[in-house]
Amino acid sequence: MRRFFVWSALAAVIGLALAGGGYWAYWNFYARFQPVTVTRNQVEIQRLLDESSWISAGGGGQALYVIGYRDSAAMQRFEREEGPKLRAAGVEMRILVFARGDREGLQQSTAAERATVAELWLTRDWVLYQRWTATPVNNWTAAGIPSADGNLARGAVVDAGRDFVGQLSRNLSEAGLQTRYPLIIWRDREGFMKACACSDARSWAFIRDDLDAPDRIAPVAPAADGQAPLPYPDGGPAPQSLPYPTLPQVTPVPGQPPAQPGAAQPGTPGATPAPARPTQAPAPRKAPEPRQQEDTTFY
Repeated sequence: MRRFFVWSALAAVIGLALAGGGYWAYWNFYARFQPVTVTRNQVEIQRLLDESSWISAGGGGQALYVIGYRDSAAMQRFEREEGPKLRAAGVEMRILVFARGDREGLQQSTAAERATVAELWLTRDWVLYQRWTATPVNNWTAAGIPSADGNLARGAVVDAGRDFVGQLSRNLSEAGLQTRYPLIIWRDREGFMKACACSDARSWAFIRDDLDAPDRIAPVAPAADGQAPLPYPDGGPAPQSLPYPTLPQVTPVPGQPPAQPGAAQPGTPGATPAPARPTQAPAPRKAPEPRQQEDTTFY
Protein backbone atom coordinates (compact mmCIF):
# COMPACT_ATOMS: atom_id res chain seq x y z
CA MET A 1 0.00 0.00 0.00
CA ARG A 2 2.81 2.33 0.89
CA ARG A 3 4.47 1.64 -2.43
CA PHE A 4 1.20 2.45 -4.22
CA PHE A 5 0.99 5.90 -2.58
CA VAL A 6 4.62 6.61 -3.39
CA TRP A 7 4.15 5.77 -7.05
CA SER A 8 0.87 7.73 -7.18
CA ALA A 9 2.52 10.83 -5.73
CA LEU A 10 5.42 10.50 -8.14
CA ALA A 11 3.04 10.19 -11.10
CA ALA A 12 1.12 13.26 -9.92
CA VAL A 13 4.32 15.30 -9.67
CA ILE A 14 5.45 14.19 -13.12
CA GLY A 15 2.01 15.01 -14.56
CA LEU A 16 2.02 18.48 -13.02
CA ALA A 17 5.54 19.09 -14.33
CA LEU A 18 4.55 18.02 -17.85
CA ALA A 19 1.41 20.15 -17.75
CA GLY A 20 3.34 23.16 -16.50
CA GLY A 21 6.06 22.67 -19.09
CA GLY A 22 3.50 22.30 -21.86
CA TYR A 23 1.69 25.48 -20.84
CA TRP A 24 4.98 27.38 -20.62
CA ALA A 25 5.99 26.16 -24.08
CA TYR A 26 2.61 27.16 -25.50
CA TRP A 27 2.82 30.61 -23.96
CA ASN A 28 6.50 31.18 -24.75
CA PHE A 29 6.48 30.01 -28.36
CA TYR A 30 2.95 30.91 -29.48
CA ALA A 31 0.51 32.69 -27.20
CA ARG A 32 2.64 35.67 -26.22
CA PHE A 33 3.10 36.66 -29.87
CA GLN A 34 -0.62 36.72 -30.61
CA PRO A 35 -2.29 40.11 -31.14
CA VAL A 36 -4.96 41.30 -28.73
CA THR A 37 -8.53 42.02 -29.73
CA VAL A 38 -9.45 45.53 -28.66
CA THR A 39 -12.86 45.47 -26.97
CA ARG A 40 -12.69 48.79 -25.09
CA ASN A 41 -12.12 52.37 -26.28
CA GLN A 42 -12.39 51.38 -29.94
CA VAL A 43 -14.08 54.66 -30.88
CA GLU A 44 -11.41 56.73 -29.15
CA ILE A 45 -8.58 54.74 -30.72
CA GLN A 46 -10.08 55.01 -34.19
CA ARG A 47 -10.56 58.76 -33.71
CA LEU A 48 -6.91 59.18 -32.77
CA LEU A 49 -5.81 57.23 -35.85
CA ASP A 50 -8.10 59.17 -38.19
CA GLU A 51 -6.98 62.56 -36.87
CA SER A 52 -3.27 61.75 -36.96
CA SER A 53 -0.98 62.74 -39.84
CA TRP A 54 -0.10 59.31 -41.16
CA ILE A 55 1.82 58.87 -44.40
CA SER A 56 1.37 56.17 -46.99
CA ALA A 57 2.58 54.97 -50.38
CA GLY A 58 -1.06 54.76 -51.46
CA GLY A 59 -3.23 51.82 -52.35
CA GLY A 60 -6.50 52.77 -50.69
CA GLY A 61 -7.26 49.23 -49.50
CA GLN A 62 -7.45 47.70 -46.04
CA ALA A 63 -5.73 50.10 -43.64
CA LEU A 64 -2.95 48.94 -41.32
CA TYR A 65 -1.34 51.50 -38.99
CA VAL A 66 2.32 51.19 -38.05
CA ILE A 67 3.45 53.46 -35.19
CA GLY A 68 7.12 53.80 -34.27
CA TYR A 69 10.23 55.94 -34.21
CA ARG A 70 13.18 56.30 -36.59
CA ASP A 71 15.75 54.27 -34.63
CA SER A 72 13.47 51.25 -34.22
CA ALA A 73 15.26 48.39 -36.00
CA ALA A 74 12.15 46.18 -35.69
CA MET A 75 10.02 48.80 -37.44
CA GLN A 76 12.48 49.16 -40.32
CA ARG A 77 12.65 45.40 -40.71
CA PHE A 78 8.85 45.10 -40.66
CA GLU A 79 8.50 47.68 -43.44
CA ARG A 80 11.23 46.04 -45.51
CA GLU A 81 10.10 42.41 -45.15
CA GLU A 82 6.35 42.60 -44.56
CA GLY A 83 5.46 45.69 -46.58
CA PRO A 84 5.56 43.99 -50.01
CA LYS A 85 3.55 41.02 -48.72
CA LEU A 86 0.85 43.27 -47.29
CA ARG A 87 0.67 45.40 -50.44
CA ALA A 88 0.23 42.21 -52.48
CA ALA A 89 -2.86 41.49 -50.37
CA GLY A 90 -4.31 44.97 -51.02
CA VAL A 91 -3.34 46.39 -47.64
CA GLU A 92 -2.45 50.07 -47.30
CA MET A 93 0.31 50.48 -44.74
CA ARG A 94 -0.03 53.83 -42.96
CA ILE A 95 3.09 54.99 -41.14
CA LEU A 96 3.05 57.18 -38.03
CA VAL A 97 6.43 58.34 -36.74
CA PHE A 98 7.12 60.31 -33.59
CA ALA A 99 10.15 61.68 -31.80
CA ARG A 100 10.66 60.14 -28.38
CA GLY A 101 10.74 62.50 -25.42
CA ASP A 102 13.56 62.90 -22.94
CA ARG A 103 14.10 60.10 -20.43
CA GLU A 104 15.79 60.77 -17.10
CA GLY A 105 17.35 63.91 -18.48
CA LEU A 106 18.72 62.22 -21.61
CA GLN A 107 17.49 63.07 -25.10
CA GLN A 108 16.25 60.08 -27.08
CA SER A 109 15.91 62.02 -30.34
CA THR A 110 18.15 64.35 -32.32
CA ALA A 111 17.40 67.82 -33.62
CA ALA A 112 17.38 66.49 -37.19
CA GLU A 113 14.89 63.78 -36.22
CA ARG A 114 12.56 66.26 -34.52
CA ALA A 115 12.69 68.58 -37.52
CA THR A 116 11.91 65.72 -39.91
CA VAL A 117 9.05 64.41 -37.78
CA ALA A 118 7.47 67.86 -37.67
CA GLU A 119 7.85 68.19 -41.45
CA LEU A 120 6.25 64.79 -42.06
CA TRP A 121 3.29 65.57 -39.80
CA LEU A 122 2.76 68.88 -41.59
CA THR A 123 3.34 67.81 -45.21
CA ARG A 124 2.74 64.02 -45.15
CA ASP A 125 5.47 63.71 -47.78
CA TRP A 126 6.01 60.02 -48.54
CA VAL A 127 9.11 60.61 -50.69
CA LEU A 128 10.74 62.53 -47.82
CA TYR A 129 10.04 59.63 -45.50
CA GLN A 130 11.60 57.17 -47.95
CA ARG A 131 14.72 59.30 -48.28
CA TRP A 132 14.95 59.66 -44.52
CA THR A 133 14.73 55.96 -43.81
CA ALA A 134 17.09 55.11 -46.68
CA THR A 135 19.80 57.35 -45.17
CA PRO A 136 21.87 56.19 -42.18
CA VAL A 137 20.86 57.98 -39.00
CA ASN A 138 24.28 59.55 -38.46
CA ASN A 139 24.32 60.93 -42.03
CA TRP A 140 20.87 62.54 -41.93
CA THR A 141 21.14 66.29 -41.29
CA ALA A 142 17.61 67.36 -42.32
CA ALA A 143 19.13 69.91 -44.73
CA GLY A 144 16.53 72.35 -46.04
CA ILE A 145 13.96 71.43 -43.36
CA PRO A 146 13.10 74.10 -40.78
CA SER A 147 14.21 73.24 -37.27
CA ALA A 148 11.60 72.27 -34.70
CA ASP A 149 13.75 73.48 -31.80
CA GLY A 150 13.05 77.11 -31.00
CA ASN A 151 10.02 77.12 -33.32
CA LEU A 152 6.76 77.25 -31.39
CA ALA A 153 4.60 75.90 -34.22
CA ARG A 154 6.84 72.99 -35.21
CA GLY A 155 7.73 72.23 -31.61
CA ALA A 156 4.01 71.94 -30.87
CA VAL A 157 3.70 69.44 -33.73
CA VAL A 158 6.45 67.28 -32.20
CA ASP A 159 4.71 67.43 -28.82
CA ALA A 160 1.39 66.52 -30.48
CA GLY A 161 2.98 63.34 -31.84
CA ARG A 162 4.17 62.38 -28.37
CA ASP A 163 0.74 63.12 -26.89
CA PHE A 164 -0.85 60.95 -29.58
CA VAL A 165 1.37 58.00 -28.66
CA GLY A 166 0.68 58.51 -24.96
CA GLN A 167 -3.10 58.52 -25.41
CA LEU A 168 -2.94 55.50 -27.71
CA SER A 169 -0.83 53.54 -25.22
CA ARG A 170 -3.20 54.31 -22.34
CA ASN A 171 -6.21 53.14 -24.34
CA LEU A 172 -4.49 49.95 -25.47
CA SER A 173 -3.19 49.12 -22.01
CA GLU A 174 -6.78 48.47 -20.93
CA ALA A 175 -6.85 45.68 -23.53
CA GLY A 176 -3.82 44.08 -21.86
CA LEU A 177 -1.26 45.24 -24.42
CA GLN A 178 2.17 46.30 -23.24
CA THR A 179 3.35 48.97 -25.65
CA ARG A 180 6.43 48.15 -27.68
CA TYR A 181 7.38 49.35 -31.14
CA PRO A 182 6.39 49.03 -33.84
CA LEU A 183 2.86 49.22 -32.54
CA ILE A 184 0.54 47.87 -35.27
CA ILE A 185 -3.25 48.26 -35.41
CA TRP A 186 -5.63 46.80 -37.99
CA ARG A 187 -9.04 45.17 -38.40
CA ASP A 188 -9.54 41.50 -39.20
CA ARG A 189 -11.97 39.90 -41.66
CA GLU A 190 -14.89 40.31 -39.26
CA GLY A 191 -14.09 43.96 -38.58
CA PHE A 192 -12.70 43.48 -35.05
CA MET A 193 -9.88 45.84 -34.11
CA LYS A 194 -6.58 44.06 -33.46
CA ALA A 195 -3.38 45.46 -31.95
CA CYS A 196 0.10 44.04 -31.69
CA ALA A 197 3.29 45.21 -30.01
CA CYS A 198 5.24 43.63 -32.86
CA SER A 199 8.84 44.06 -31.79
CA ASP A 200 9.35 40.32 -32.38
CA ALA A 201 9.15 38.94 -35.93
CA ARG A 202 7.25 35.90 -34.66
CA SER A 203 4.19 38.15 -34.27
CA TRP A 204 4.04 39.07 -37.94
CA ALA A 205 2.57 35.76 -39.10
CA PHE A 206 -0.67 36.54 -37.23
CA ILE A 207 -1.04 39.79 -39.18
CA ARG A 208 -0.54 38.03 -42.50
CA ASP A 209 -3.09 35.41 -41.50
CA ASP A 210 -5.71 38.02 -40.55
CA LEU A 211 -5.23 39.99 -43.78
CA ASP A 212 -4.74 37.03 -46.17
CA ALA A 213 -1.24 38.18 -47.08
CA PRO A 214 1.19 35.68 -48.63
CA ASP A 215 4.07 34.30 -46.60
CA ARG A 216 6.47 34.75 -49.50
CA ILE A 217 6.62 37.08 -52.47
CA ALA A 218 8.88 37.32 -55.50
CA PRO A 219 11.85 39.62 -54.82
CA VAL A 220 11.95 43.03 -56.53
CA ALA A 221 14.52 43.22 -59.33
CA PRO A 222 17.41 45.56 -58.39
CA ALA A 223 18.03 48.76 -60.30
CA ALA A 224 20.91 49.25 -62.72
CA ASP A 225 23.21 50.49 -59.95
CA GLY A 226 22.56 47.38 -57.86
CA GLN A 227 20.30 49.12 -55.34
CA ALA A 228 16.57 48.60 -54.86
CA PRO A 229 14.44 51.26 -56.60
CA LEU A 230 13.03 54.00 -54.41
CA PRO A 231 9.26 53.55 -53.97
CA TYR A 232 7.17 56.43 -55.18
CA PRO A 233 3.79 57.64 -53.84
CA ASP A 234 1.93 55.31 -56.24
CA GLY A 235 3.73 52.35 -54.72
CA GLY A 236 5.68 51.56 -57.89
CA PRO A 237 9.35 51.88 -58.74
CA ALA A 238 10.99 55.10 -59.81
CA PRO A 239 10.29 55.90 -63.46
CA GLN A 240 13.13 55.56 -65.96
CA SER A 241 14.45 58.85 -67.35
CA LEU A 242 13.90 59.56 -71.04
CA PRO A 243 16.92 59.84 -73.37
CA TYR A 244 18.08 63.34 -74.24
CA PRO A 245 16.84 64.33 -77.74
CA THR A 246 19.29 64.62 -80.64
CA LEU A 247 19.47 68.26 -81.69
CA PRO A 248 20.41 69.37 -85.26
CA GLN A 249 23.82 70.82 -85.85
CA VAL A 250 23.65 74.57 -86.55
CA THR A 251 26.48 76.31 -88.45
CA PRO A 252 26.90 79.90 -87.24
CA VAL A 253 26.89 82.68 -89.90
CA PRO A 254 29.38 85.54 -89.44
CA GLY A 255 27.66 88.80 -88.47
CA GLN A 256 24.41 87.12 -87.34
CA PRO A 257 23.38 86.03 -83.86
CA PRO A 258 23.31 82.26 -83.28
CA ALA A 259 19.97 80.65 -84.04
CA GLN A 260 17.97 78.97 -81.34
CA PRO A 261 17.71 75.16 -81.51
CA GLY A 262 14.69 74.11 -83.55
CA ALA A 263 14.30 77.53 -85.21
CA ALA A 264 14.45 77.91 -89.00
CA GLN A 265 17.66 79.35 -90.43
CA PRO A 266 17.62 82.71 -92.23
CA GLY A 267 17.11 82.29 -95.92
CA THR A 268 15.20 79.04 -95.57
CA PRO A 269 11.48 78.65 -96.19
CA GLY A 270 9.46 79.44 -93.11
CA ALA A 271 12.24 81.49 -91.52
CA THR A 272 11.18 84.35 -89.28
CA PRO A 273 13.31 87.39 -88.59
CA ALA A 274 15.06 87.39 -85.24
CA PRO A 275 13.67 89.86 -82.74
CA ALA A 276 15.63 93.06 -82.31
CA ARG A 277 17.95 93.17 -79.33
CA PRO A 278 17.36 95.84 -76.74
CA THR A 279 19.88 98.63 -76.94
CA GLN A 280 20.42 98.73 -73.17
CA ALA A 281 19.71 96.49 -70.19
CA PRO A 282 16.49 97.17 -68.29
CA ALA A 283 16.81 99.12 -65.09
CA PRO A 284 17.07 96.90 -62.00
CA ARG A 285 13.86 96.47 -60.02
CA LYS A 286 13.80 98.54 -56.86
CA ALA A 287 13.44 96.57 -53.66
CA PRO A 288 10.04 97.06 -52.01
CA GLU A 289 9.94 99.51 -49.15
CA PRO A 290 8.87 98.04 -45.81
CA ARG A 291 5.60 99.29 -44.43
CA GLN A 292 4.58 99.24 -40.82
CA GLN A 293 1.21 97.84 -39.85
CA GLU A 294 0.54 97.50 -36.13
CA ASP A 295 3.57 95.58 -34.82
CA THR A 296 4.42 93.53 -37.92
CA THR A 297 6.63 94.54 -40.84
CA PHE A 298 5.49 93.43 -44.31
CA TYR A 299 7.47 93.41 -47.56
